[in-house]
Amino acid sequence: MLATLSRLPKDSILGLAALARADERPNKIDLTVGVYMDDKGLCPVMRAVQEAQQQLVQAEVSKAYLPPQGDPTFVAEMPKLVLGAGHRALIETRTATIQTPGGCGALRIASEVLAVANPSANVWLPNPTWPVHEPLLGSVGLKFERYEYYDYATHSLNFERMMQDLQGVKAGDAVLLHGCCHNPCGADLNAEQWQIVADLLLERGAIPLIDIAYQGLGDDLEHDALGVRMLASQLPEVLIAASCSKNLGLYRERTGATIFVTQSAEHAETALSQALGAARRLYSMPPAHGAILAGKVLADAHLNAMWQQELQSMTQRIQGLRNQLSVALSAATDRDFSFVAQEKGMFSFLGLTPAQVLQLREEQAVYMLDSSRINVAGLKDVTVEPLAQAIAGVLR
Repeated sequence: MLATLSRLPKDSILGLAALARADERPNKIDLTVGVYMDDKGLCPVMRAVQEAQQQLVQAEVSKAYLPPQGDPTFVAEMPKLVLGAGHRALIETRTATIQTPGGCGALRIASEVLAVANPSANVWLPNPTWPVHEPLLGSVGLKFERYEYYDYATHSLNFERMMQDLQGVKAGDAVLLHGCCHNPCGADLNAEQWQIVADLLLERGAIPLIDIAYQGLGDDLEHDALGVRMLASQLPEVLIAASCSKNLGLYRERTGATIFVTQSAEHAETALSQALGAARRLYSMPPAHGAILAGKVLADAHLNAMWQQELQSMTQRIQGLRNQLSVALSAATDRDFSFVAQEKGMFSFLGLTPAQVLQLREEQAVYMLDSSRINVAGLKDVTVEPLAQAIAGVLR
């Protein structure tokens, strides 16, 4: 039977990253995969995570399964991180949380529950969005609509067009929103725009599905959660997919959570039962290591303070790289690249054509996606100017 299979193409991002790893040119600049790197080119283990890991090694006496819902401390702390400890939905016990294998698992569990609740729901995806959103949600059988989000010509959020497109949203539909640090464009909604979106969803009877994978890497933990907290305060139901890959550096540990905000405690329990059923079908039991570490960091005052300090330094480094790159590109090309400094998180489109991107790769060992999306956090201080000069070369 297996001989009848056809070979699928490599993932566009991971395949390009493999090409970059294989490139032995010493001047190589790899801006492909969305992983935070320090100025040495390493994805660091955060100090708070290291200390939590040492505690775990000393105290762990069993490798038995976690409960199906996940590590109890992690499950208790994640909604506090995302929604804020004093959020009304938490006080009124109208939320339910399940630990998942990363943010991908969180999205998949949310889509499984959504598909049971309304099999005919359309999921509205922003254009552009993270490429894996569609296969993750579509594999459940959900159908898609699109709304324009980003204006490539002005390098900015096209909010007017976004709201025009979302006029087509119907009751029972789901609208996928990036909580902060939009992947791949870096252009985020402001508070006023979040309110307009909340009003529309409430009016239409639609449910937001919020992917918040970069909380803390835009401005800070509180400001980056503004949108999700606003929607969870004003709408009766919200689905949230949260990840600890980026802000806790737990990429390989696959640590995430699906959070359901519902109208009542009873509805929360019902949603959780559906999530647990979906998890049992998909992966049976959650992985332990990353969630236990994250739970320790979030719950322990000492570890939490250490983590937040390091996270803020990472965020400041990303913004510093944005500022440097904006200045360097503007000077080298005589074009306005100020948008790079204004965007949030790890990603930006540079506005290059696929042909120019290919030229950079072949002639200068500069790797970015064909769309010219770069991972700003893949830069080092010493590579900003060479990147700017290389881009200036293909723009002449």
